[in-house]
This record gives sequence, structure tokens and C-alpha cells, in this order.
Amino acid sequence: MRTEVLGVGFDDVTMEQAVCRALQLIEEQNGGYVVTPNAEIAWICRKEPAVGKLVANAELVLADGVGITLGAKILGRPLQARVPGSDFIAHLFEKMAERGQSVFLYGAKPGVAKTAGERIIEQFPGLHVVGTADGYGADDPVAEAIREAAPDLLLVCLGAPKQEQWMAAHQGYLDTGLMAGLGGVLDMFAGVVERAPERWRKLGLEWLYRLLKEPRRAKRMLKLPLFLFAVIGERLRGKV
Repeated sequence: MRTEVLGVGFDDVTMEQAVCRALQLIEEQNGGYVVTPNAEIAWICRKEPAVGKLVANAELVLADGVGITLGAKILGRPLQARVPGSDFIAHLFEKMAERGQSVFLYGAKPGVAKTAGERIIEQFPGLHVVGTADGYGADDPVAEAIREAAPDLLLVCLGAPKQEQWMAAHQGYLDTGLMAGLGGVLDMFAGVVERAPERWRKLGLEWLYRLLKEPRRAKRMLKLPLFLFAVIGERLRGKV
């Protein structure tokens, strides 16, 4: 049973529970996918039912942003924890490294995935990066390379909702244990984008830090207040 926040169902899990479930799915060679919606993506799901269906069909739907956990609390059904995608994948990599498992990195601008892979290997000894591909090449050769590599985990970092559409379209075709759509996480691992300091993250203000660093994101960030206003409206109408 998932906790619904403005029409999007989220798995009510802690970070530890999310990582354990992902490891289980990898071991089962599930071939499904993980999504980490924030308020912006939840708002897209509200406006585009086809995207909402892709999110609903994920094996794990993790509450990435503070807007989601705040919205759940306003609706009177609080989630146990926020599970940011970048933290989730770092914890998962740590456990996968202990098991000697493998990952394929797909997405970002040319050269970013390769650099991210080199840094990931340094940070998580024991984890095998079995391939990388940028998000600007032809689709079919990338899919074939992933299928040949047969990674335990495939990171698809194309941005939402493109990455969700891609994972759903290739589910059952690729020989992967699990896929995870994680937006700009490769930029963070590669050092292209600076992550917010820990004190900002603990306060749930990573979105504000990124906005200050990248003012061009302002239009996208407008979806956060729109999302929260809609949540408050739902609460006032008694839809809890």
C-alpha cells in the first residue's frame, strides 16, 4: 500500500528500507525500475496522466523532495522519511560494492558519464562500472550496449519524464537486475554540479541552494508552491 500525495503513490520507507528493497530487486533480476519524484515531477504527473501511470508502475517510488514529505504531512498521512535520489544511490552503491555488483551509467552530456564512472570506482571500491553512455546518442546502440553488459543496476539519467518513458519502454528487453531514474545525479558524481552543503540538505533546502546557484531553474521551481497550494486545497476540501 502506497501513500498518496496529490494523486501520486509513494512507498512509505526509510532510506535503509529503500536500499534493502532495491538490493532484493537486483537479486531477483526483477528488471523493473525505481523513480524518485519531487514536487515538480508530481505536478507533471497531475497534469499528464500518462506520466503518472509510468510512475505508478515503478517497483519503488521514493519521496525525493521536501515538498512531497511536507505535502504528505499536510494531508495527515506523513511519510517515515524523505529519500533523496542522490543519497539513495550512494547508499545503494556502498552495499553493491560490498557484493561486487555492477552498474551501467546512461545519461548526461558527452563525457560526464565516463568521468562519473571513474569517480564512482574510486569512491566505491568493489563496484564495477561495466559501461557508460551519454544521453545524446542514438537510442538503439545504447540499448544494445546495455543488454550486452548485463549490469546488476542501470542508472538512467535523462531527466523526467524522459527517463521514466525510456525505462518503461525498455523494461523486459534489457538484461538488467534493476533500473533507476535519477536525473542529474551523474553531474554530481562527475563534479559538474556542486551538491548543497549538508546543513542545507538536512533542512530540506537543497532546492533553494540549487536555485541560488542556477537562477535559470526559477521557472521549474514555481511548481513547488503550485504543488503545495494544491495539497492545501485538497486538505481544505476534506480529501484526506
